[in-house]
Amino acid sequence: MIMPEKPPIINCHTHIFTGDYVPPYLAKTFVFWPLYYFLSLSCIVKGFRFWYKYPNTWQYKPWYKSILKRIYLIKMLGNRYWYNSLIGIVVGVLLGIQVIFILNEWISLIFGKKTVLWGSVQQSKEWVANHSLLYIPESFFGKLLILFLFFFLFKSGRKPVFFILKSIWTFLGRLPGPKSKDLAERYMLIGRFAFRHKQQTILSRLITQYPPGTGFVVLPMDMEYMKAGKLNPEFTYQSQMAELKSIKDNSSTKDLFFPFVFIDSRRIIDEGNKHFNYSVKDGQVVLEDCFIKTYIEGNKFSGFKIYPALGYYPFEEVLLPLWKYAADNELPIMTHCIRGTIFYRGSKKKEWDEHPVFEEMGFNKEYEPLKLNEIPNSEFINNFTHPLNYLCLLEETYLRKLVGGSKDSKIRELFGFSNMETELKHNLNHLKICFGHYGGDDEWNKFLELDRDNYSSQLIKNPTVGIKFLVDEEGGHRPGKIEQIWKYVDWYSIISSLMLQYSNVYSDLSYIIHSSSIQPLLKLTMLNTNLKEKVLFGTDFYVVRNHKSEKNIYSDILSHLAEEEFDLIARTNPRKFLNNKLHGSIKI
Repeated sequence: MIMPEKPPIINCHTHIFTGDYVPPYLAKTFVFWPLYYFLSLSCIVKGFRFWYKYPNTWQYKPWYKSILKRIYLIKMLGNRYWYNSLIGIVVGVLLGIQVIFILNEWISLIFGKKTVLWGSVQQSKEWVANHSLLYIPESFFGKLLILFLFFFLFKSGRKPVFFILKSIWTFLGRLPGPKSKDLAERYMLIGRFAFRHKQQTILSRLITQYPPGTGFVVLPMDMEYMKAGKLNPEFTYQSQMAELKSIKDNSSTKDLFFPFVFIDSRRIIDEGNKHFNYSVKDGQVVLEDCFIKTYIEGNKFSGFKIYPALGYYPFEEVLLPLWKYAADNELPIMTHCIRGTIFYRGSKKKEWDEHPVFEEMGFNKEYEPLKLNEIPNSEFINNFTHPLNYLCLLEETYLRKLVGGSKDSKIRELFGFSNMETELKHNLNHLKICFGHYGGDDEWNKFLELDRDNYSSQLIKNPTVGIKFLVDEEGGHRPGKIEQIWKYVDWYSIISSLMLQYSNVYSDLSYIIHSSSIQPLLKLTMLNTNLKEKVLFGTDFYVVRNHKSEKNIYSDILSHLAEEEFDLIARTNPRKFLNNKLHGSIKI
């Protein structure tokens, strides 16, 4: 019996933007001023571009092969004849002695010449000089040549250096903060992949790691407002999007390429109608000529991407009409939902001290805005990323509060607002959202650890509903419940509960898919009939590359999931997620 051919895989979360679109000072807030100016990402990218354009190509040159051949012959002389090996040992020892004295001299420039180490080495240096064994050149380049010969020709010379470098790398994980090592890895990762001049080149590297015909959701980034330095004027968000359009227009990638449009509320405010312009007709958003209409309706981009950690809430007032347009047309929204190293680098604004919608019980036993007391950037930006924020869009009572507080009469008209006691005529409970990264592997582990927590046990007690956000188990109204969930509940439980309660809420496995620790809970998730229909395959290329290659991730997930489970998250669910009323079903 011939089995029917399966539809192609779709990777629902990838990136191909180049380093030119990333601000230079990502180290800001990780290291103190002005040190982050010396850790410019643009310099890292330029360094990688220089390496791959020049030194990396030497290995293919005849002269380089000739040098390697001579080095091989020299080394083999030592291996084949004992006296040559003895000569090599003597030369290595002599070079090693010179290296010790050279390094001691350079270290003294930093720590001074009054240390015990300096005195001990100087005494040894005098003895070596008296026995005519000191051969240190006066010039800096001569000293550098000795170091190069020692480290390049003698393995015993390289090992201490690699040990020191590895120790420094480990040390970065502790100073000046626990995420410093993560930032260093992100720097190197962007340098390694985003050094390419064209997004098409990065996409080509991705395509070759998957079976022919595989589709890719490509997510751009707009980092202009994250306060990490200015971008080169030649590399704007508009130019990044124009390049994605040219890739989509290419006949060879047209049907397997699904680019999204990045949305930042501050860009909408700055550019006004040029960026997002609409009218209201019969409770529907009709796009007028603007940037978003050009890319969504004209260029047929597949959805919207948001990254709240850059400094905005997903329910900002200017975003509400766009989300109404997306919901009514079943256009998907991909949102970043994990703690990470790419986030807003500016100062915390006063209005961010309280949540705009949620409340908590105050000292006088009256409800007041939920206090957000986090101070470091790496902590307060999670208030934007928090998955509970999306309840403000999906749940009519919270959406009504936002719409009722709007100063824009067109927004109130769009949602059919009457007063705070009357339900909206139009809501967003059908909004199609995917939580990128499913909250993060740390939150998955937190869920497994909370074995005595009532909220985290709700997915087991009530596998079709999960956590009831607004009412108690008897159905009574519980306004104080939101504060507890916000502060104490793991994001896996929150996201999974949203997926169970709202028909168009999804999550993808991007980035966390590299971690073997998530596999047991992933298997448990796939046992939930309602949850498994909402999980999407995604990797977070190229961001995840510092952990595993795409081929490695792809083969790992195939080994951990049953064939029908993988087919569901990589073939079936992505097609439901990408299907919309504007463009219909996808063609692959």
